[in-house]
Amino acid sequence: MSRPDRGTRAMHQALPPALRDAVDDFAEHLSRVRNRSAHTVRAYVTDLVSLLDHAVRMGCVDLAELDLSVLRSWLARQRTTGAARTSLARRAASARAFSAWAHRAGLLPADVGAALASPRAHRDLPSVLRADQAAALVEAPSRQTPLPTNPARTDQARPDAEPADTAAESAQGAAEGSEAVPLRDRVLLELLYATGVRVSEACGLDVGDVDHGRRVIRVFGKGGRERSVPYGVPAQRALDDWLRRGRPAMVGARSGDALLLGARGGRLNPTTARQIVGAYAEAAGLPRTSPHDLRHSAATHLLEGGADLRAVQELLGHSSLASTQIYTHVSVERLRAAYRQAHPRA
Repeated sequence: MSRPDRGTRAMHQALPPALRDAVDDFAEHLSRVRNRSAHTVRAYVTDLVSLLDHAVRMGCVDLAELDLSVLRSWLARQRTTGAARTSLARRAASARAFSAWAHRAGLLPADVGAALASPRAHRDLPSVLRADQAAALVEAPSRQTPLPTNPARTDQARPDAEPADTAAESAQGAAEGSEAVPLRDRVLLELLYATGVRVSEACGLDVGDVDHGRRVIRVFGKGGRERSVPYGVPAQRALDDWLRRGRPAMVGARSGDALLLGARGGRLNPTTARQIVGAYAEAAGLPRTSPHDLRHSAATHLLEGGADLRAVQELLGHSSLASTQIYTHVSVERLRAAYRQAHPRA
């Protein structure tokens, strides 16, 4: 089972053995059969343990006693304790997924979660840089080399990813690699903005995933789904510089085939990548920016430039067009803002 937080672990251990085993089997199903990420499995497990703990408090000692009233009672309790609509929607989705799996596995006589409604999650419009701001950010490593700060946690997105760099380790890497670190930072920023890939996808790239002739990268996204994403000439130049002058200076015994490397030669950690983006944005005088903000910016700029919504969906690796449609709202809001600012009768 994915490692939940301490409170969830304690609740998990307090569950009756049959319910505890059901949690573990469901987590195994998500990880091995559905190929969900460790982060996703951890979120589902946290929700499920909370649900089953609530069910036990209501007198359900056997999983077969779980019914729709228990699920609704659990969500109602979450609402009264101040859970946001987005959290309630996610928890309802977790309950439905578990109920469907448990019914297929013969643990529930019926799929009781199929009738569970959930509130429509309110979605804030994503933070998006202007095109000139995005350009300033990706070009920042050519002008300065801010160092990432100490990470709050270690994010092992891949088994071969090294722990997040500390500032001292990054400084050591910068000294040993001379211009290698800013070259690495430049190619990271260029790829994030040029392709709109997730930070975990960028850090998971291998050297062989880059097709220089066609200027596309092979990306393995959520659920292990593979897609090919094109990139432009500036990203190609950054890649050429990194592979010719940067990566050889940082490569080590732990590098393997990883495209992007950390200060100690291992695969670049997503936490460190987030720090790199944030540090350059701050140094460039830009709003607080994350790798996902660059992904949002890439999608919005594509649509504003006339790209088809379906094409953007495929580039981003969204399984549903609904996830991509939020960027159309971003473009409309920008248009409204420009109208209000410029039109004399706005």
